[in-house]
Amino acid sequence: MMRKERLIVPLVVGLALLWGIAQYLSGVFFERELARALEDLAARGELAVKRSDVDRGWLESRGTIHLTPRFGQAWHLELPYVARHGVASTRIDGELRPHLGPGDRRLFGDALPSTPPTWQARYRTLGATLEGRLELAPFIVSQGGRELDFRGGRITFGGVYGDWRLQARLEPWRLSDGPATLEAGPTTLESRYAYTEAAYHFSQQDLLKVERLAWHQPDLELDAHGLLLHSRTVLDEQELRVESELTLDRLVTAEQVLLSGRVAMELSRINADALRSVLAVLRDEAARGDAAQGGRELLTRLEPQLLAMLQDSPRLDIHAIALDSPMLGLEARGDGALFFDSRQFAELNLIALGDPHEQARWRARLYGDLTWHQVPKVVALWLGLPLDTQDLEIDVVRGRVRINGRPLPPVLERLQ
Repeated sequence: MMRKERLIVPLVVGLALLWGIAQYLSGVFFERELARALEDLAARGELAVKRSDVDRGWLESRGTIHLTPRFGQAWHLELPYVARHGVASTRIDGELRPHLGPGDRRLFGDALPSTPPTWQARYRTLGATLEGRLELAPFIVSQGGRELDFRGGRITFGGVYGDWRLQARLEPWRLSDGPATLEAGPTTLESRYAYTEAAYHFSQQDLLKVERLAWHQPDLELDAHGLLLHSRTVLDEQELRVESELTLDRLVTAEQVLLSGRVAMELSRINADALRSVLAVLRDEAARGDAAQGGRELLTRLEPQLLAMLQDSPRLDIHAIALDSPMLGLEARGDGALFFDSRQFAELNLIALGDPHEQARWRARLYGDLTWHQVPKVVALWLGLPLDTQDLEIDVVRGRVRINGRPLPPVLERLQ
């Protein structure tokens, strides 16, 4: 019996020691991954990110994450959380507290008579994975003849450091203002964000689908169905590229299809190093508390880097335009590209861009071409072209537009 006790006591002590070490490491790994993820989110550039009221405990950690836009005071998001550390995983419980406007008015509690929604997540220590969800409860709010009827939604998120996914589904909602109403939904969003350390390189893919979007008022009814937006943003060693494709199943008015089709385009040749320099300045300004004010002084400081973003001659490629209007009997099939001449870009002035002469200098650097295939006869007639015109060749030279070698009609020329 004494020999067994001598074996059991060290075993129990050893197991307790292992449990304590595992418990401690679980909290350490959670804090490390959370700090890295928030730092890289801030490095992305759009948001200022910080934590307050941080309490790092052995069994439990807590704090509040703050997300605010780099400029302006349109909103502020607080995410208070409590993390309970286990040997194999950490459970996180938190709240979603949006604040609106420069007065920091709470959305839930001030604007809406309801409590903030809660969210839950679980961080698994061994795989360093995070999975979480957020439920949005339905509510109705009325003010001054306006009413918002929100029917709830669900958001799930998860992934590992450097590769995150988000899925959201919002049930139909309705905003009414007297006889005018705006209805949308159901709406779904699928998003994936992958990045390297400090977001030096990153890619983001988003797929947004709105099954129905309707605007009704006494003299006008527009119902859009099957609205789909797919976008992909990539920052690599040389450039920032943004690809987008918008698809519309049909836009209906007066029980007729007004429009359907798709548009696909890509913006490229935004200099990567200059963009990273701009983001570094913005992070520095946010850390000093000046970014919220912005102003002419900040624009003056950023002007060299902002202009340097154009040094590789940014390009807008219109890969496809395929639009149909059965109601009007028109079709549009086209493609093309638009370029910005970046030679001697330092001569340009962002500060004076409000001046018409400076605007003309910027327009004079635009070049490009666009082809409208099988142009409808009514369009050719309106532009003063022969009725047997098959294609429209739209050329842009130093910001001036010519169609099939001819200047624009006077009514359009005045708009340039």
